[in-house]
Amino acid sequence: MAKKKSVRKPVAAKKTAKKAVKKATAKKPAATKPAPTKKAVAKKPAPTKAAPKPSPATQTKPAQGASPTWPREGAKAPNFTAVAHDGSQVTLSALKGRPVVLYFYPKDDTPGCTVEACGFRDAHAQFGRHKAVVLGVSPDSPRSHVKFREKFKLPFTLLADEDHSLADRYGAWREKSMYGKTYMGVARSTFVIDAKGTISKAFTTVKPEGHEQEVLAALAALR
Repeated sequence: MAKKKSVRKPVAAKKTAKKAVKKATAKKPAATKPAPTKKAVAKKPAPTKAAPKPSPATQTKPAQGASPTWPREGAKAPNFTAVAHDGSQVTLSALKGRPVVLYFYPKDDTPGCTVEACGFRDAHAQFGRHKAVVLGVSPDSPRSHVKFREKFKLPFTLLADEDHSLADRYGAWREKSMYGKTYMGVARSTFVIDAKGTISKAFTTVKPEGHEQEVLAALAALR
């Protein structure tokens, strides 16, 4: 019998087929996405804090090292209108033609202020001989003044300077100290104003006891 001849596929065809399979099964490389770019965010400016408003205590108090000026002798007395103990209004310019004793004191019915007021009370007749008008001034209310006058039978007018505006005009609202603490208050002081409205004598350091005699001497010097 004749032998069958084996038919061999060409080698080149096999290689081509293998390559085709490899290409078909080869994984495509993952597409790389471009890294996201950060958007520039505009920074908001930090809010600026408004400067704190000065407290009433900082507004009233004079700058460190500074002090209000006392009216000088020979100068025209600052005019004013103030409420008296009885609710009436007293204007300095309306008192022209008579000497005026304007004295500032810290508080009604306190030891030093009572001694001073009673001194003016006891010398009331002598002040009358000079035709002088005595006006006491403190930050107390009219009601407080009424009690003070009635308790000690004071025969002269007391003016209520609750906002210390009158004391400010005469330099009597000043920085004071007690027990190591500073505060604003009335400095005991007296101004003798002549009949023409001029300050003839200024007492800026006053000791309550016997002060009325100093004032009477100043009034006598006006003649």
